Amino acid sequence: MLPWVVGGAAVAVAGAAVAGALVAGGAGQQASPAPYVGGDLHVLAATGGGLFVGGHDGAAASADGGKTWAQLESLEGGDPMGWAETTDGFLVGGHPGLYSSADGESFTLRTGQDAVSDVHGIGAAGDTVYLASTQAGLLASSDGGDAWEVRNPQVGQSVMGTILVDPDDSQRLVAPDMMNGLLLSEDGGLTWTVLGGAEGPMAAAWDPRDRNRIVSVGMSGGTVTSDGGATWSSITLPTGASAVAFSEDGGILYAGTLTGDRAVVYASTDVGGSWVETSTGAAS
Repeated sequence: MLPWVVGGAAVAVAGAAVAGALVAGGAGQQASPAPYVGGDLHVLAATGGGLFVGGHDGAAASADGGKTWAQLESLEGGDPMGWAETTDGFLVGGHPGLYSSADGESFTLRTGQDAVSDVHGIGAAGDTVYLASTQAGLLASSDGGDAWEVRNPQVGQSVMGTILVDPDDSQRLVAPDMMNGLLLSEDGGLTWTVLGGAEGPMAAAWDPRDRNRIVSVGMSGGTVTSDGGATWSSITLPTGASAVAFSEDGGILYAGTLTGDRAVVYASTDVGGSWVETSTGAAS
């Protein structure tokens, strides 16, 4: 939840004031139409009432559908790769480890007993969190990320990005595994099956209105399924797209690309039939 949502209960705040606080001042940065992420774009997330992008050297947040962005200074150099919203805030994974935030703006790297190294993927539903580490495999937490247990030491080492966790059944997960393909678990990460989809998947997103509709993007382009992975077809994404996310109401599919060291986000209201750049409104 972003700063205007506290402890799971929405706080009534005027939309203009919310956007102004997040984009113009909350992160200590001026609003920008093209957020800086560095040499790679790893993650695009639509959660907590906002949009987030993260890459090799930085991250940014938008409260107005991607028109303007505020750099998240606390994630500078954090190499954000996955984004998760829990009951109490946000968790972000990166090469340095696991970051946490209560407000979606100020992130702190967990150290000591709370440290988890080299987190390439993460996802959550409520207080159930799953984390993919190149060193430890797939870990699970039932308390919002305070305590972890290993679920599968092999699966997870090549997972990258946001792990999809079904809010109606937190044992059901979909994870983009760059070595093995898009993976499905229905027992909380203990066992997995290959779903198919794009080769070398870098990201996946499902429609919250129908979680059998999944979009994946990988080295071979984009694919979409409407039957939970039984069949797949190609989907047109903006050139160079490496990350995708559905809006929280499912009405918009977002795709992220990289131009130089900055992220460019596009939006589609017809599941890839047409695209417009969120910051300019220009057609792709």
